[in-house]
Amino acid sequence: MKTIGLIGGMSWESTVPYYQLINEYVKKELGGLHSAKIALYSVEFDEIERCQSENRWDDSAKILADAAVGLEKCGADFILICTNTMHKVFNEVQAAVSVPLLHIADATGEVLKEAGIKKVGLLGTRYTMQQDFYKGRLAEAGFEVCVPADGFIAGLNRIIFEELCVGIIKEDSRSFFAQAIEDLKEQGCEGVILGCTEIGLLVRPEDSCLPLFDTTVIHAEAAAKLALK
Repeated sequence: MKTIGLIGGMSWESTVPYYQLINEYVKKELGGLHSAKIALYSVEFDEIERCQSENRWDDSAKILADAAVGLEKCGADFILICTNTMHKVFNEVQAAVSVPLLHIADATGEVLKEAGIKKVGLLGTRYTMQQDFYKGRLAEAGFEVCVPADGFIAGLNRIIFEELCVGIIKEDSRSFFAQAIEDLKEQGCEGVILGCTEIGLLVRPEDSCLPLFDTTVIHAEAAAKLALK
């Protein structure tokens, strides 16, 4: 079994499901007392968020690169950045280590292809929805990617950072996400990527008029499969 390296803590609320999902998959596949071999480096999220909001992406890249180096020294055979937004610095982190990183958008793209999805909506932080580092990677893989109308962007971003990242779940926020998904359906989307690892804590399949693709679940299961391959 390969050792999985997790760069977590962004936020820790969504890192917990990674650990659980990976171990549940290994238990299902191997049975008995089997569990995953995992090395976790959990960063200080306030520091990362300040780098984001102050446009200091180079500083955040250095923090995650140092975490990746630590995980490689601990014996990780491959590494996951357990957040969508920080894949903005994926290339810098990958350059710091000799073991491979498993890109969250690549894993999601594989599941979308299996589902026959070509036009997909993307929900996430304002960085993920408005910048090209994530949408562009999916576009290169052949997908047409849409984001909600501008009127939704600030509200979605606020809910993620001010509520979901600190464990707050509100029904009116769930309704707001449902409205954003309705907007994506009107744009012709066939499914929706929950492109922030916290969104799955709030939005359930029954809340959506479109099929949901939870990147936390997808990324974690892809890691478990690779560890057992």
